[in-house]
Amino acid sequence: MPLTLEQVRQIARLARIEISDAEAETTLGQMNGIFSLIGEMQAADTRGVEPMAHAQDLAQRLREDRVAETNRREAYQAVAPETQAGLYLVPKVIE
Repeated sequence: MPLTLEQVRQIARLARIEISDAEAETTLGQMNGIFSLIGEMQAADTRGVEPMAHAQDLAQRLREDRVAETNRREAYQAVAPETQAGLYLVPKVIE
């Protein structure tokens, strides 16, 4: 279903974009071209085609899930201005 010039103006108004009559005409042609392309793509029979994560059949390299850093929580909290029960206390900024 192609757009009308009035619909293009309405979209521009909703997006708070000032658009001239010439720009509206140009945009109408461009948007109808995009919708036409989408219609062509939707017409393609994709039954039996499995979704792909990548255009090529690639395997993702995975690494072992392991801890690589030491726990320095005590050291970080020792230099914090204020902590309580393992949490950092900060001044209230919203009343």
